[in-house]
Amino acid sequence: MKVLFFISSLQCGGAERVSVTLCHRFAERGWDVTLATFDDGSVPPFFPLSPGVRHVPLGLQRRSTGLAHSVMNNVRRVRRLARFIAAERPDRIVSFIDGTNVLALLASRGTGIPVVVSERIDPARHRIPMPWRVLRRLTYKWASAIVVQTQAAAGYFPASWQSRIAIVPNPVAKAPPSDEADAQAPPRIVAMGRLDPQKGFDLLIRAFARVAASHPGWTLTILGEGPERADLERRIAASGVSERISLPGREANVAGVLRRSGLFVLSSRYEGFPNALCEAMACGLPVISFDCPSGPAEIIRDGVDGVLVPPEDVEALASTISRLIADPALRRELSRRAIEISDRFSDARIEAMWGTILERGA
Repeated sequence: MKVLFFISSLQCGGAERVSVTLCHRFAERGWDVTLATFDDGSVPPFFPLSPGVRHVPLGLQRRSTGLAHSVMNNVRRVRRLARFIAAERPDRIVSFIDGTNVLALLASRGTGIPVVVSERIDPARHRIPMPWRVLRRLTYKWASAIVVQTQAAAGYFPASWQSRIAIVPNPVAKAPPSDEADAQAPPRIVAMGRLDPQKGFDLLIRAFARVAASHPGWTLTILGEGPERADLERRIAASGVSERISLPGREANVAGVLRRSGLFVLSSRYEGFPNALCEAMACGLPVISFDCPSGPAEIIRDGVDGVLVPPEDVEALASTISRLIADPALRRELSRRAIEISDRFSDARIEAMWGTILERGA
């Protein structure tokens, strides 16, 4: 089977990681796999591609200076995509993320090629501009399948579409083996993600500031980069415990940092299917998460392999952090069960779910 994947770029991100993983797995099946991105290829992919996957940067990213310019840019993108699809003649098309999905559906209209589109975040919470919302509603009905990650995300779409909606979680790879000798994890809380209001790091900083005095040996590290850095730095400076909170930026060896931490916290206001949470659990960290829409409640078995707290409740988050810090035995038990996530959402299981969707076609 010849499969053509579309995604905006291969920068660091959850959708990018999943698309690369799927491409690798389907190439190993012997399928002809092409991954086309909208960037110009000047920045190397953050996630390395296997030799069996052909990467084609299409150079479609253009900055728009106004509405009319934006419309023209997107008309050009659709025409370019249509020519590329006609030249490639794939058996299936898979597209990731709302705007790319809309363009892929417009460009493939009339070809008869089944198109699978994938939403990577809760569409009820993640508001896209009105023109794109209208286009999504108009074009998604042409998709052969709409892949979402959670039941909550599936419920956003009309009842008439539900027969074409497939719920497929993200694959979770087993954590790579560690070269470090087993030792008690350092007293560090770690969080990671794009520095954006969605991720709720402002709430986490407030929660940590409330418990810091009671647990003087513990620190907080927030990995990632993004537009909220300056605001978070101001909040850290005003927290009263700034010397114990760090924002080191992006980290290439995430697993290494996770293994050298004692607790992971997901403080998001909303999610899709949080990869950061899954990676932390795969590394055997005890985890705490806001029970935000959507994802955490379909990942964490509350009280078994992690702890859920009411969304955006800073007091509850602070109390739960303090409780786990004070109870090493509970942390060890949560850690022991957390690693089961790699079997629950294994690459093989998720590949099989995607494979069924693609083999079914229209």
